[in-house]
Amino acid sequence: MLMYALICLSLALLGIAGLQFTYLFYLDKVDKERKRLIIKLEAECRKLSGRLSEAEAKLADQEERLIKFRAESGEELWADIIDER
Repeated sequence: MLMYALICLSLALLGIAGLQFTYLFYLDKVDKERKRLIIKLEAECRKLSGRLSEAEAKLADQEERLIKFRAESGEELWADIIDER
């Protein structure tokens, strides 16, 4: 009778070890997918950072032109526009 109990115990332990290996393979797969996603997100971040710096440069250029235009035109231009209406 003890022999049957030991066989059942060993099969139960074998099942538990099988579940642990299955879970280990699952975690390995999830880890690889996350690393792949991180690489993809980093590439997208670099691309968007470049676009952001270009947009900031354009915005700074437009602000500079606007300040220059305001300095050249003065207040009289706005007064003429208001009087026309």
